[in-house]
Order: sequence, then C-alpha cells, then structure tokens
Amino acid sequence: MNTAFLGIMGPNQMILILVVVLLLFGGRKIPELMRGLGRGVKEFKDGVADDTTEDTKE
Repeated sequence: MNTAFLGIMGPNQMILILVVVLLLFGGRKIPELMRGLGRGVKEFKDGVADDTTEDTKE
C-alpha cells in the first residue's frame, strides 16, 4: 500500500463527492448553499481587509 498518494484527489474522487453532495442536498438546494458559501467568504475577506487597514492606521 502506497500512502504517499492518499492526499491527491483525482477526477474519480471529485465525481464521487459531487454525486454524494447532489444526493444529500438535491438539485434545488445546491445553488442556495453555494450562494451562502460565497457570502461567507466575502464577509471573511472584508473582515481581514478591515483588520489590516486598522493596523496601518495605528
């Protein structure tokens, strides 16, 4: 057993993950989940940017 390649995801693993997500959440919920994820990432980036601007003001 070669354990060096356990961290690499190939196309088969990505397809399997997408199928599982589709089965768990359904086709109608996925856009809503992605929209929420995008908003969360945007808020995180805005928070980090605000923090760095406060550090430069001091």
